[in-house]
Amino acid sequence: MMRRSSRPVCAALLVLSLAAPGAALAQPDKASALTAEAINGATFKAPEPDKAAKKAEKKSGKKARAAKKSDDKPDALIVKAQILLDRARFFPGAIDGLKGENYQQALSAFAVAQGLPATRDLTQELWDKLQATSDKPAVSDYAITDSDASGPYVEKIPPKMEEQADLKELGYTNPREMLAERFHMSRDLVSALNPDKPLDKAGTSIIVAAVDPMGLDKPKGKDLPQEPKVERIEVDKTSHDVRAFGADGKLLGYYPASIGSTEKPAPSGETKVKGVAFDPDYTYNPKYAFKGVKTQQKFSIKPGPNNPVGLVWIDLAIPSYGIHGTPEPEKVGKTESHGCIRLTNWNARDLAAHVSRGAKVTFKDE
Repeated sequence: MMRRSSRPVCAALLVLSLAAPGAALAQPDKASALTAEAINGATFKAPEPDKAAKKAEKKSGKKARAAKKSDDKPDALIVKAQILLDRARFFPGAIDGLKGENYQQALSAFAVAQGLPATRDLTQELWDKLQATSDKPAVSDYAITDSDASGPYVEKIPPKMEEQADLKELGYTNPREMLAERFHMSRDLVSALNPDKPLDKAGTSIIVAAVDPMGLDKPKGKDLPQEPKVERIEVDKTSHDVRAFGADGKLLGYYPASIGSTEKPAPSGETKVKGVAFDPDYTYNPKYAFKGVKTQQKFSIKPGPNNPVGLVWIDLAIPSYGIHGTPEPEKVGKTESHGCIRLTNWNARDLAAHVSRGAKVTFKDE
């Protein structure tokens, strides 16, 4: 079902932040130390009712600001919970150890799938269900290889799309960016887990999320779709997520997504998947007149993880619309896109590997 070439015309420009702050997580007052031992040994313990009430009462004035500052730092328990969600295919976006919107939405979707009430906070019952999905360590050691260290890497990705068209490839810019994407992590978390470690030196041992690493291979058409096959996709424009279902209606994957914009909203109704292109090039059509693009001529941008549509284009039966990757995974679900459905590169590759040609795609407005 894979096409040899693809000319997607949906831009991957990021135009508006939609992130919303989350409520406080029931956890110790101080964030856990960010070590492999702390993350692998992290466990949820619900606070006693009286302590919870006192903690809530303190969330005012300077103390509230101090609490918010603490919430901006990666927490060992959240890192572990995000990794468990990722393994269970309720993807929380880039694993960052923060209680952001993508994490909370994935947690709630997992709870509902387990027959529990929808919740954006960990509960003891939900934590037990989550822990039961995997008994492997949440993080593990990884040794930097010669190819990791040497690349090749692109010196810089120009911000303007017309300038990107001059590059021979839209590859990674450094080892940290590459390693973060390979292990489904934010770049900040890679640095936080591995302070002062040279990521550009072969043999360096670093801590990474123990998830299925994202590959850069180009699957052959005869090997697609892989089992389990995705026969139906729901794109929820309200909750900003994509859900993949099998022929029997079973939920096979949950992905956070950036969906459309005020300037060019995502479509409504139903359509179908026409095909899949891995490592596609990108063609800009001036008739769409995207902000920031001044040229009146068509131009193409070479493939690569930093291509405007990332590493995958899932073509829909609506001209110029598709489900695709992104060069900025940390912003998925937090920004708008120019009409298309943007996933992290690892989520886009995951969905593309399993989706069937002709799969039904439904856009939900409410």
